[in-house]
Amino acid sequence: MYQDRFAETLEPNGNNELDMLENRLEERLSGRIRKFRLLSRGSGIVLRGLARTYHAKQLAQHAVMMETKLPILANEIEVS
Repeated sequence: MYQDRFAETLEPNGNNELDMLENRLEERLSGRIRKFRLLSRGSGIVLRGLARTYHAKQLAQHAVMMETKLPILANEIEVS
């Protein structure tokens, strides 16, 4: 069911689309990642933010992978 709901992919090509993707992911992550940001770096995306658990960090990365075809260059979400 999860994959069916988010099967559509997005290729951000500007700040507006990246911001919209970021907002959708923030809602989906339900506050698990604080200060969540997606940064466009060349041909990929860098994830940033703060998480309480490694599981939350992993969930964020998986959610990004489901939403875009762009590669994740780095997951810089800090776990504390």
